[in-house]
Amino acid sequence: MHSSPQPGNRLARARLTFTADPADPVLGALLRLAEPAEILNWIDAGQIPAHVAGYLHRTDRTLGGTLRRWHSQLRDAPDAAGLAQYEQDGIRLLCPDDHEWSSALNDLGDATPYALWVRGDLNLNACTARSISITGSRAATAYGTHVAGQLAADLAEQGWTIVSGAAYGIDAAAHRGTLTVPELGSTIAVLAGGVNRYYPAGHSGLLRHIAGCGLVISDSPPDRGVSRTRFLARNRIIAALTCGTVIVEAGIRSGAMTTAEHTLWLGRPLMAVPGPVTSAQSSGCHELLRTRRATCVAGADEITETIRAAA
Repeated sequence: MHSSPQPGNRLARARLTFTADPADPVLGALLRLAEPAEILNWIDAGQIPAHVAGYLHRTDRTLGGTLRRWHSQLRDAPDAAGLAQYEQDGIRLLCPDDHEWSSALNDLGDATPYALWVRGDLNLNACTARSISITGSRAATAYGTHVAGQLAADLAEQGWTIVSGAAYGIDAAAHRGTLTVPELGSTIAVLAGGVNRYYPAGHSGLLRHIAGCGLVISDSPPDRGVSRTRFLARNRIIAALTCGTVIVEAGIRSGAMTTAEHTLWLGRPLMAVPGPVTSAQSSGCHELLRTRRATCVAGADEITETIRAAA
């Protein structure tokens, strides 16, 4: 069990989530070289020590621009009282040294989250020890939503945690499928914005339900809205938290394909469900299968077999 981070570094990590965008490669590199509180001091001063800057492979001009951007965003970061208020509102902070932190996230290297904001009472590390991500197209067909929901329910009955992104279509079907067997499975929604700004708004009820019996998490800070870059960044968390990823319906340009790429980069099992050859929504799945980058699966047993074989 890891020890909890020092209070100063805990607050510093919270403030860093407000200061830099998720998966910022410069901040990720800095966190390998220095403590979070020390980095905040450098941002406040507008200068990084020369011996540290030399490791970042950035020109003085681009590094200066980054520091100025971070400094301007630092004004929105909470102080200790603000962090305590979030906790009173049911939003807690997880840091990499917390016992509840999933070490699987550290496989992301410099893209490891600075911290995670969490709603829900489950232990993240415990419930992701046996977890599978199911994701896919927002513009899902009836076939896709049925398959995603059934796969999630069947896996939940075997005690697996289902992780997805709470989007319309396949993601929502996966979450809802898990919720049909609450006594055995659990579900985690990874958001691209703040955990107190449920997105999409049409899923506010679903996300409240998940927060009540599972977890809603994000590496974007509270009150932060969504953006394309944050959607793409959150997909790395969906891939990293789980033992494997299943793509159910995804077009060639679907955001779910970035989750597939992260899964492959991490060396985790990638699986895809085939669809009708005439369906554009399944074209990404078929491409993954055709190039043998994904394993073809059609049921929960095939998914668990694939994961066991890769262990």
